[in-house]
Amino acid sequence: MTANKRPIRSDLKKVDAYKGKPSDYDDAPELTKAQLASAVRKRGRPSFSGEPKSQVTLRLDADVLSSYRELGDGWQSRINADLRKARKLG
Repeated sequence: MTANKRPIRSDLKKVDAYKGKPSDYDDAPELTKAQLASAVRKRGRPSFSGEPKSQVTLRLDADVLSSYRELGDGWQSRINADLRKARKLG
């Protein structure tokens, strides 16, 4: 266990063994056909900018990559920002 993680204080075996009965869900309203038809399942992390990003494979020199990674979390976003500046996109 890492120093940042706290132990779960739940009996997970008991949770996994629980077999729900239909009466356990009596208070849940029935979904209508219209609700089911209009349901949308979105996958992935939502975009903060409102514009979706595209995943690409990019080959960078080892020294360039290590210099960005040394900056810590968010290094991919910094590459994106630097590319925007270089192309004068924003």
